[in-house]
Amino acid sequence: MKIVVIGAGIAGLAIGWRLAQAGQEVTILERAQPGQGATWASAGMLAVTSELLNSGSDEIAFSRHSNDLWPAFAKEIEADSGRSISYEASGALLLAGDVQMLDRLARQIGSRPGLELVDAGRVREIAPLVTGDVAGGLWSPGEARVNNRALGVAMAIALQKAGGTLKTNEAVVRIERRENRAAVAHTPFGLYHADAFVLAAGAWSGLLEEKLAPIVPVKGEMILLTPPPGVTLPRCVIWGNGVYAAPRKEGLAVGATAQEVGFDTALTDEARDFLFAAGAKLMPSLKNWTIADQWAGLRPKGPDGLPLLGPTSLDGLWLAGGQYRNGILFAPAVAETMCRQILGGEGIAAFDPRRFA
Repeated sequence: MKIVVIGAGIAGLAIGWRLAQAGQEVTILERAQPGQGATWASAGMLAVTSELLNSGSDEIAFSRHSNDLWPAFAKEIEADSGRSISYEASGALLLAGDVQMLDRLARQIGSRPGLELVDAGRVREIAPLVTGDVAGGLWSPGEARVNNRALGVAMAIALQKAGGTLKTNEAVVRIERRENRAAVAHTPFGLYHADAFVLAAGAWSGLLEEKLAPIVPVKGEMILLTPPPGVTLPRCVIWGNGVYAAPRKEGLAVGATAQEVGFDTALTDEARDFLFAAGAKLMPSLKNWTIADQWAGLRPKGPDGLPLLGPTSLDGLWLAGGQYRNGILFAPAVAETMCRQILGGEGIAAFDPRRFA
């Protein structure tokens, strides 16, 4: 089967890679460079606990399954690409500022395995920089993260080594219909015929097919803090006060805001100041750290906050979008379910894009 994937973020690359491994003829068309959109702007967290505490059962089950796939997925990417993506299960700590919040966390986690409710003393053992007032927290020692910027590069290499074709700076401007079926992807430079098209253009998917892909961009700004000499970064990701602090090689990434302002990615002083203040409230010593960088990205969000994974109402056009804040976490399972459906298998009813038709 000849398949064109539109978009080379983590979803498009993973889907294309798996389809190429399955012997399909795959071409990915990317408007800019691979992995340079929401994938590049993220913090690389596989936030299977923290991002999904208030999610429904379908999304929680999907996220747990994808999280289970990640260790083997990471090893395979590194083996196929020859690049490290720094997959590491270093844990995540969700802070509770008062007893009521701690009780709420306890009720939400129930008897879920691998999670531990901890008191303030244990919080400071796990994260010594947390010296402010906390009642305790939720410790998820197995939660992992990857180097998201290395991930995009590695996935692009793995795709091509599997036999897939990647065309960069090749923006799809229209999908031509023939006999009520998707038939040709038009770019400024050429026409791409295929048996199937997968729209995985992230926040830009709705620009191409507004009715079939009801996805909007949500802007998120982040800052990078670097410590004074001799100060050690936290080992785990720390959540609280509406932000997270994620350690990375070059410093501590604090994020992220969420604004529906279209495709505006301008950096703002308001976001910078909010993130810095919220981070310093979590870890008071951060007020002496340096703001070394600030950036913004656009997350793809669907009308109900759930992913849209499967066939659209236009024959031959498939959609992989709406991952919102969990694009990296969901990547292995997105690739799995999309490939299964495209090659004739079952999908996930709760994520069927035609629910909005």
